[in-house]
Amino acid sequence: MRETAKRAPWAWIPTLYFSQGLPYVIVMTVSVIMYKSFGISNTKIAFYTSWLYLPWVIKPLWSPFVDIFFTKRKWVLATQFILGISLASVALTLPTPHYFQYSMAFLWLMAFNSATHDIASDGLYLISLTSKEQSFFVGIRSTFYRIAMITGQGLVVILAGYLEETLSNPYQAWSIVFAILAGLYISFFIYHKFALPEPEIANQQKKKSLKEVFAEFIETFKLFFQQKNIVVAILFLMTYRLGESQLVKLASPFLLDSINLGGLGLSTSQVGLIYGTFGIIALVIGGVIGGVLASGKGLNYWIWWMLLAINLPNGVYVFLSYAQPDSFWVITSAIVIEQLGYGFGFTGYMLFMIYISRGKYQTAHFAITTGFMALGMMIPGMISGWIQELVGYQHFFIWVLVATIPSFIVTAYLKIDKDFGVK
Repeated sequence: MRETAKRAPWAWIPTLYFSQGLPYVIVMTVSVIMYKSFGISNTKIAFYTSWLYLPWVIKPLWSPFVDIFFTKRKWVLATQFILGISLASVALTLPTPHYFQYSMAFLWLMAFNSATHDIASDGLYLISLTSKEQSFFVGIRSTFYRIAMITGQGLVVILAGYLEETLSNPYQAWSIVFAILAGLYISFFIYHKFALPEPEIANQQKKKSLKEVFAEFIETFKLFFQQKNIVVAILFLMTYRLGESQLVKLASPFLLDSINLGGLGLSTSQVGLIYGTFGIIALVIGGVIGGVLASGKGLNYWIWWMLLAINLPNGVYVFLSYAQPDSFWVITSAIVIEQLGYGFGFTGYMLFMIYISRGKYQTAHFAITTGFMALGMMIPGMISGWIQELVGYQHFFIWVLVATIPSFIVTAYLKIDKDFGVK
């Protein structure tokens, strides 16, 4: 490898994976809080923001083209620049009369670029590092991805809440926030232009022809869907998060809505503090515990416990909707319990995705499973706002618990090797 192409991994992995995580949380979570601050209905918020999952659903369809055209370094730089432009465009459109249509269009552009950025950055990571380096930095990349989540769900939302209270104009407040984020991504683009490695140039990799890639693309899908018990596996991917897919769209609106509307009447800053700090910490702890335990007795042993953990703690929202406590710490404690269970339970889901992705095309098959994961989040999320406005928060959260039943039925038919995940 030419020395000019080699870059110290510490110089680009932390910033690359921070920049990978932030757009996702902005599109999927922060946008919900922003539109709620503008007084948009829950039905409209849930329906339109759920459509933003689509790029992650279909990203396996264009991932081969990231390999064919240009280098992964160029794809990363291009998508980061467009992300910066998209964020700036959202900032400019929020104060306008048709802000919802315009901002949704640019959030769509962000979503497609973020999904493409995921493909390119993960590919760059794999071809730039040795196997030993990949193992060492896997925890680093995960940590900075989590820090991006904390920044998005916490610091960004807290800043927006502070500006809302200071300026008394939510549109102007969020416009400033998105302008700051735009500047951040243009900075990432400039920094990574110098910091990212150039492994494809250094290794002088032979590019496959379009015909070769297309043939491999077809074979990848063919082998995935020919797996034994694949129908049950897909149903598992689609139902495991059926309750959560609806809860996640209405949790923040519930916290923000006034008491007389059935909510808890929290401020934007308080929601940012709960989810972006305490919630994320609980999520990470739950994930760590899940990983440690699964590596002991394996996924086959823990899958039922993890299924219970990701679903039953949703019951805290039933309690919150009926009790409507005014104590910030009671509310925070309830959400910490839910997020802790989610972190533990989601570990089982991720391990199962790895389990059915094993084989010749592991990376491509994992991308397919993430597509089914996103589809399982998108479709139920689209109707969740309509259901909530139809029955109210109390009955909606009971419905969320009822919606978890299919996952238990499907899991009863799941087949997992007893030694999978065991050290």
